[in-house]
Amino acid sequence: MFRDLIDDLDDISAGPEILLDVPFVPTDDSVIKKMLGLARVNAKDVLYDLGCGDGRIVIAAARAYGAQGIGIEMDPLRVADAMENAAHARVEHLVDFLEESIFTADISEATVVTLYLLESVNLDLRPRLLSELRPGARIISHAFSMGDWKADEELELGGISIYKWVVPAHVEGAWEWEGLDGNTYHVELQQNFQEVTGTAWIGDHEVELSRAILQGENLELHIQESGSTPHVVTLVFADGEVESVFESV
Repeated sequence: MFRDLIDDLDDISAGPEILLDVPFVPTDDSVIKKMLGLARVNAKDVLYDLGCGDGRIVIAAARAYGAQGIGIEMDPLRVADAMENAAHARVEHLVDFLEESIFTADISEATVVTLYLLESVNLDLRPRLLSELRPGARIISHAFSMGDWKADEELELGGISIYKWVVPAHVEGAWEWEGLDGNTYHVELQQNFQEVTGTAWIGDHEVELSRAILQGENLELHIQESGSTPHVVTLVFADGEVESVFESV
């Protein structure tokens, strides 16, 4: 189906005129299965594979889970291979492959991003992943980490690490709400990726913020007066603001 496209590209090589960030090294099927499992991919997801090579991760997600997928790849021959592989797998209605740089492609619609790049490339991509992906999007990297952005989960497969990050909402700042008990709650938070610390008040009385758990757009806070049971509240963020507040009763 896509052989004509490949024939048109016979005279094009991924030589000096096409500067690839990372050499193409195929990911084993066993690793792909673990990556998709770690991401908990489902039919509602839109998976972007940055540096997709022959498209095998995008195609596997479409075949196994019915997920939509976009592969981003600079090498036109790999893009042609990916298109043909998708046709053979009969998932061309679910996937697309774009000949574009991973540093300029629009990734904002992704709910899952998969990577098999070098750590230096991951670090170059990190600002885009944090700013352009929606909170709650999952990032899965084969073999390479993100520097001081600690993974939310990590597993080992035959001596190879697979990392997972959940994109955190921006929660740093001062936030206030009225509790079900009628008290005014106030927190001032500091943030380092998904790690959150800070100070809390009930009314004008400073209390302990004993725990803060940030998972995507949800921030669970444990606010505790001395000697009492923690008051647990979840702040849900959207577009940098608190959208809703839920309390455990």
